Amino acid sequence: MSSNLYDRIVNQRGSFENLVSRIPLLGKHVESYFDMSAQRDADRIVREHIASQLRAQVVRMADAENLILDSGGLRMMSKTRAEKDRLQTLADRIGTAAPGYAFTGALKISHEQLADVFAFDEAMLRYVDQITAVVDKFVEAARTNADITGILAELRAIVDEAAHAFDLRRDVINGLA
Repeated sequence: MSSNLYDRIVNQRGSFENLVSRIPLLGKHVESYFDMSAQRDADRIVREHIASQLRAQVVRMADAENLILDSGGLRMMSKTRAEKDRLQTLADRIGTAAPGYAFTGALKISHEQLADVFAFDEAMLRYVDQITAVVDKFVEAARTNADITGILAELRAIVDEAAHAFDLRRDVINGLA
C-alpha cells in the first residue's frame, strides 16, 4: 500500500501555481520553496496552513457535536470524539513536525525529491478538501438528526490515508524514500 499511495501522489502532481494559489502566505516565499537555504520557511508555511485548515474542521465537528447532543445523541459522542481526536492529532502532527534532514542542510535534496515533496504538499491540500467535504456531511447530518455512522467511517478512512501520506512525505524529506 505504501508504494501505491506514494506512486499515486507523485503521479498526480499538478502545477506549482496551483499550490501557491491555495496557500496565500507561500506566495511571498515562492523563491524559498526552491532555494535550499530557505526551504524550511516554505515547509513551515505549508504545514501550518494545512494544520490550520484541519483544525478549522475539528472546530466545525465540535459545533456539530453540540447539535447531536441537543437532539439526544449522547450514545454517539464516543464515536464522534474518537474521529475528532484523530483529526486533531493529524493537524497537530503536521503543524508541529520537525523540518526534516533535507530542510536542515544535513541532507542534500535533489530537484526530483523536491518535486516529490511538492506533490505530497498538493496531496495534503486535496486531503483537506476531502475532509472538509466529509465534515460538511457530518454537520448536515447533525442538523437533520440523520445517521452519522457511515460518515464517521468515511472520515476515518480519509484521515488515516492522509496520515500515511504525511509519513511518506517525511520519508522523502529525510531521504528514506
